[in-house]
Amino acid sequence: MNAPPQIARVLQTRVSCDGAHDGIPAALGHPRVYLEIDAQGYVDCGYCDRRFVLIGGAADGAGQSATPDHHAGAGA
Repeated sequence: MNAPPQIARVLQTRVSCDGAHDGIPAALGHPRVYLEIDAQGYVDCGYCDRRFVLIGGAADGAGQSATPDHHAGAGA
């Protein structure tokens, strides 16, 4: 299993992603989506695979290459 392309550590369980990062403007990204981090402590964007990890959550500090993909709305 490969690590996600980019990991963002966040303080809130509700996040949004539009694909903008590392010099890529939002206009070249993807439609804005809102994601909810659940008890697993992280969620992956279904468009760009960017991973959002809740600071202090269950996945914070875990080796991200060992955690399975977890898209918003996916079953645990």
